Amino acid sequence: MAEVLLLHHVLGRTKGIEEIADQLRDAGHTVHVPDLFNGRIFSSLEEGLAFVKEIGFAEVRARGVRAGSELSRDVVYAGFSLGVPAAQQLAQTREGARGALFFHACLPTSAFESQWPADLPVQIHAMSEDPFFIEDGDFNAARELVTSANHAELFLYEGKEHLFTDSSLPSYNADATKLVIKRVLDFLAFQQLGHS
Repeated sequence: MAEVLLLHHVLGRTKGIEEIADQLRDAGHTVHVPDLFNGRIFSSLEEGLAFVKEIGFAEVRARGVRAGSELSRDVVYAGFSLGVPAAQQLAQTREGARGALFFHACLPTSAFESQWPADLPVQIHAMSEDPFFIEDGDFNAARELVTSANHAELFLYEGKEHLFTDSSLPSYNADATKLVIKRVLDFLAFQQLGHS
């Protein structure tokens, strides 16, 4: 089965993040969920962002990249919002990547001084009216990536919540997340069949 590195969002390694990892493990996959905040968990985006500004966005990304560099190269890199930059950097620049899963965010491929590997499969999941995704440039970056890659899918879910996949948050949307998990599991199974 697949080996997955899953990088958490700005609120930390929450119970909701752990729950998603467990659902992937229940399907037989190996999932690593490093804690980039050293145990800190926040209850609001404002608190989380304040903490990230203290330590620096670059430092958070560096922690995620370090976590990836400790694993074998045959990995699917997944990131939730703040975790996407490191996941995208690893997927785009580390040889041997099996795939990428981006939740609630996407960066321009030009951010990493290399092109997206044409045959590297990627899924991007976000809500269609999420202001962070739509207005901050992520949507345009996602569309660009889908256009440039041979195996790329952008899934938009009805709603405006940002972290809608985290069951420990008020923004959680159970129906949308159920569909996200189904698509992710299909994606991981597809990679194991050697279709990457």
